[in-house]
Amino acid sequence: MFSNEEEKRIQELCTMAFDYARKNDLQNLKIMIEAGLSVNLKNHKGDSLLMLASYHNAYECAKFLLENNARVDEKNDRGQTPLAGVCFKGYLPMCKLLVEYGANIDENNGLGMTPFTFALMFGHRDIVEFLTKHSKKNFLKKIAFGVLKIFKRKKS
Repeated sequence: MFSNEEEKRIQELCTMAFDYARKNDLQNLKIMIEAGLSVNLKNHKGDSLLMLASYHNAYECAKFLLENNARVDEKNDRGQTPLAGVCFKGYLPMCKLLVEYGANIDENNGLGMTPFTFALMFGHRDIVEFLTKHSKKNFLKKIAFGVLKIFKRKKS
């Protein structure tokens, strides 16, 4: 059992870790992880350190967390994965990193939405093309190529 003062200090440290992940402060996040903080720590919304790092495009922190076995497909309380957040935001290098570490590009958030769907909905053509090349689902590829043709027509 921790005292109230100890509980308060633990909470402060966790808040600091989440801020470090968001702000790509690898030096300080690394110190905390190496001191024993879980790479899979979650906040009150179920967002993991990796979710926050990837959503805020903190590439170095995300890579460090993945190298230290952060769960790449860990969902938050809304059923979203780090890859879904990245596909919503449009960060291709982060998308590639997550896929390299095994992110499931077909992971459903429980409402029928996948990372691919988010990239498609928000017009992130580069991510749609990347995910299409890595998808194991043929119907996804057919849909993607059709939508990419529409994108090309709109640009003309």
